[in-house]
Amino acid sequence: MKKAWPLDTALSFDPYYGEPNRDGDQGYEILPDGRVTVRVKAPGAREVALDQFGRMHPLAAQQDGMWEGTVDLGRGFQYFFLKIDGSDVLCPYLPIGYGCCRPMNFLDIPVPGEEEWAALDNIPHGAVTRHYFPSTVTGKQEICLVYTPASFDPAKKYPVLYLQHGYGENETGWVYQGHVGRIADRLLHEGRMKEMIIVMGNGMTQGDDIHQGRMRFPQVLLADLIPFIESRYPVLTDKEHRAMAGLSMGSFQTSLTTLTHPELFGYAGLFSGFLRAIREGNNDHLALLDDKEKFQASFRVFYRAMGTEDQFFNIFLAEDELVKEKGVSMIRRTFPGGHDWGVWRRCIHDFLPMLFQA
Repeated sequence: MKKAWPLDTALSFDPYYGEPNRDGDQGYEILPDGRVTVRVKAPGAREVALDQFGRMHPLAAQQDGMWEGTVDLGRGFQYFFLKIDGSDVLCPYLPIGYGCCRPMNFLDIPVPGEEEWAALDNIPHGAVTRHYFPSTVTGKQEICLVYTPASFDPAKKYPVLYLQHGYGENETGWVYQGHVGRIADRLLHEGRMKEMIIVMGNGMTQGDDIHQGRMRFPQVLLADLIPFIESRYPVLTDKEHRAMAGLSMGSFQTSLTTLTHPELFGYAGLFSGFLRAIREGNNDHLALLDDKEKFQASFRVFYRAMGTEDQFFNIFLAEDELVKEKGVSMIRRTFPGGHDWGVWRRCIHDFLPMLFQA
């Protein structure tokens, strides 16, 4: 079956929740204790549940085809599948994002102590701009989003962070799921980070072989994206003012790129991160770790972090041993949580203030 996906997906910033008289009172309410009451309409259904990657939260049948339940999905950004009689259904009355290679429903439950990180009130906010650029690697147009701070001045020059998403997501992930722009706005307002430009590319690079394509993103970054940004934005072009970071798949893309080209990057961040390939690709880039002095001289910050409940935590611990064996120094962090945006928001909130300091 041939599929033609739309180039852009736009969801409402200030959504209108439908017509209760026509569609019923559908939607959700986040309770003070972090649980969520969910109400959806599924006339004739035998079973309705929220499927949180195998953790099921059944809803109970009500009158007029409505289904309702109060569930505990956990705090933070939580994807789930709405299951109606075993089939996945995208519900228009619940928030929709992009993950797992598809549009998905999600809920974002406030995390105590982190509520202000991405708050919109009473501080200046930067801008996020979408660009298309030609790629000599893929032979087609590629896409990126660029965050500029509220105080952006074309007459000044800025350092750059190239920030990558994970498998099954795209260039929008760090903006909409990760709230990186709003987190940066807050950190800048508090004087805790340096002004910078943040560039987010689509790491799910497409090629004749989709799996090989994803590993071509570092080539796209070096051959096409960095030159495009440096031709369009007033940026500093030396390695001391260029950083790369990523989560999950993006962390390996970061490891591969920065360790292969330490002459281009002075900072690296691996979130839920992998120094080594875990499924495909070789590890020739790790040769730099054999030269302790060169590695330490190459990076002002090399940062690794992971959630303590991450499914890949054993890999993280094994790479701790690799780092110890090589005798190199890296910043290591752990945060509560799994392989999810709650951890990745904590990573970027921790990492941004480390960049481009004197």
